[in-house]
Amino acid sequence: MVEQRRLPSRARAWVLVTVAVLGVSLAAPIGSATAAPALAVAFWRAAFGALATAPVVAATSRRELAALPAATWRRCMLSGLFLTAHFVLWLPSLRLTTVTVSTALVVTGPVWTVAWQRLRGERVPFGVVVGVTLAFAGVLVMTGVDAGTSPTALLGDLLALGGGMAGAAYTLVGESVRRTTSTGVYTLVAYGTTALLVGPACLLAGIRLGGYAPRTWVELLVLTVAAQILGHTLLNVAVPVVGATPLSLAILLEIPGASLVAWAWLAQVPPLGVVPGAVLVLVGLAIVVRAQGRARAEAFVDAQGVV
Repeated sequence: MVEQRRLPSRARAWVLVTVAVLGVSLAAPIGSATAAPALAVAFWRAAFGALATAPVVAATSRRELAALPAATWRRCMLSGLFLTAHFVLWLPSLRLTTVTVSTALVVTGPVWTVAWQRLRGERVPFGVVVGVTLAFAGVLVMTGVDAGTSPTALLGDLLALGGGMAGAAYTLVGESVRRTTSTGVYTLVAYGTTALLVGPACLLAGIRLGGYAPRTWVELLVLTVAAQILGHTLLNVAVPVVGATPLSLAILLEIPGASLVAWAWLAQVPPLGVVPGAVLVLVGLAIVVRAQGRARAEAFVDAQGVV
């Protein structure tokens, strides 16, 4: 079991989230531009991430991995399954619609997170609902409410939306697992599960996993370091402290980041609503963090029996 002292402070956790958002902002532009097939990109992201994590786990968490309860194994693998669905749905969407729209739809996780909490009968503070709604309005402003300008673009939009649902499930399961499991062990099992699922699927579908130009391999490595190691892994470190909903809202800021990179690198001009939309996302995030902080304080007071 992971001791509470191994978790970062809230301030440090938010610093990690900031770095992670900067890292994942490169995922969509690189995933859209690289010559590697979309599913091959998914495989190498997960495989490189697992390979980078394995030595760390071997050096620091070998006993924890060996003693990992069967239930925790299953939850880590379930998280990897949701990560697989996230990649398999979202990465192909980048070839069908614009980077901005695809990114905006795939990071709609807060909507699905709150919806899932309500379906489970959990009490969601009113401020959280307001903040999520405001942040989602910011997403609509940033994308220009693009519903797909062609059947191909519409398919890309739907795939990205499905990827957002799977990403929300990945974050929720990860928040639960990370309360008792170290980041290294969790990410090794989750990333490894994704690689083991996507790799054979690529081979069965006749998708090449090698033979790329040197530039493509560099792009895949940069994508892994920025989006997988600095992105997903740091998010995994922060999620038990920050919480799934605030974390998902913070990831919405990937939209303006990805849009600016796509503008500079791929000449995809971002919509005019990127700046005001990003402001709405930030305001919504602040409301959610404040509402959840107030809810935690009230829960603590109730637990102490103080009126």
